Amino acid sequence: MTDPHLETVQDARDLLIGAVGIPSLSGQEGEVAAFLRDWMATRGFEARVDEAGNAVGERGRGPLTVALLGHMDTVPGDIPVRVDGSGVLHGRGSVDAKGPLCAFMAAVATLPDEALSAARFVVIGATEEEAPSSRGARHVRTVVQPDAVLIGEPSAWEGLTLGYKGRLVVKAQAVKENFHTAGDGSSAGDDLTEAWFRVRAWAAGAGEPGGVFGGVQATIQDLGAGTDGLHQRAWGTFGLRLPVSVSPAQAEAEIRAALADLGVELTFVGHETAVRHPKDNALTRAFRVAIRAQGGQPVFKMKTGTSDMNVVAGHWPVPTLAYGPGDSALDHTPEERLDLAEYDRAVAVLRDALTRLALGAAKAD
Repeated sequence: MTDPHLETVQDARDLLIGAVGIPSLSGQEGEVAAFLRDWMATRGFEARVDEAGNAVGERGRGPLTVALLGHMDTVPGDIPVRVDGSGVLHGRGSVDAKGPLCAFMAAVATLPDEALSAARFVVIGATEEEAPSSRGARHVRTVVQPDAVLIGEPSAWEGLTLGYKGRLVVKAQAVKENFHTAGDGSSAGDDLTEAWFRVRAWAAGAGEPGGVFGGVQATIQDLGAGTDGLHQRAWGTFGLRLPVSVSPAQAEAEIRAALADLGVELTFVGHETAVRHPKDNALTRAFRVAIRAQGGQPVFKMKTGTSDMNVVAGHWPVPTLAYGPGDSALDHTPEERLDLAEYDRAVAVLRDALTRLALGAAKAD
């Protein structure tokens, strides 16, 4: 006789392996969106692909609305998809972030009827999270009005991520007429280098004292210089990770002021505001209990990267956290892989936590 529990676990695993096996670079998510839509449609979801290309599935009929926002696009990099002898799935997107998204889908597909009577669960596989556009999240944030939000990002099955740093990208360019290197004056490369030194000095003095999450991180993403014999040109791209205390607009204004006398042309892109959510509310309490029920110890985290949490936070001012199986240190690497046993445990945590959240809300009413 077949064990229904084992069938459910295998169904969830097959979903993930199938999704990881479909390439889905940002802007090329159509095939995986159709796969996820069809999987949800055959398991009781009202499923569709929306105007932004998101795979959306809804279950439940209660007054509480829970949005589970993951993403199905990946960065480039072909990693052969396989499950090794230790039960570890290798493949691009296994961690970032098809693992968390498929865990959302598998958990909602197996929720008990009492949870579905108390709440409506909206699972979104968003497009272009790995691109600056965040097209999927920007669309859905104006369509859904949730009471609680889960963001699908790897935190490890015991981890609950409450915040992400903000972002600002500085593109700098210096252009000067060519001159003999024996002459006086600074070159375009000199001016561009001085611009970077000032940006780095500004970053060191900005933000909050103590801890990486409170400070400004500055890195060079691109740097170069050259001449056509008549003009010199130097260019650089500087990436800034911003804390809650420094908005992208503030950072832009202060950097413009710091570099004003250099004559360097500046362009600012990638404005994302940092976000930090409270750690004690109905959502976090449900997850803490569910993690402990699986034998784990809940760990709260703050991430120095960005996610769709940054994109939706201003539109969805409700209890929010990011959750999902996997080691985020493997994001975007050639070694991206996910232990399927951890994935199973994350699905169990999600199913339990979502049920507790729904029933708690119903009892409060």
